[in-house]
Amino acid sequence: MIEGLSHMTFIVKDLDRTEAFLSSVLDARRIYDSGDETFSLSKERFFDIAGLWVATMQGDPLPSKTYNHIAFKIPPEDYDRRLAKVEALQLDILESRSRVDGEGLSLYFYDYDNHLFELHTGTLSERLARYTQ
Repeated sequence: MIEGLSHMTFIVKDLDRTEAFLSSVLDARRIYDSGDETFSLSKERFFDIAGLWVATMQGDPLPSKTYNHIAFKIPPEDYDRRLAKVEALQLDILESRSRVDGEGLSLYFYDYDNHLFELHTGTLSERLARYTQ
């Protein structure tokens, strides 16, 4: 029986730069740093992001950008503040897909290693309700 999501791992070139991004944009709190010890495949850091265990491991970045992504829920009134943080880090912002009213706002952006993130103001129930209208 699946109990839920355990963790997510991202392979990144620069652990420090990724930590700065995660803490600034996603309010991540570092909970572990392997330092020079490697219990896994490479140096790694663990973060708590809204109760989700996110791991970063040092390695080669993704070779290309795709639409595969992880979306974090934010309140609508937080959208502009988060956008300013993404812009301040000069992250590559992807134009949002066209939306219908009631679907919420989305901010899509790539990190330094070609991972796509989304900050979304809506919920699944809101989207399904809108789609059934």
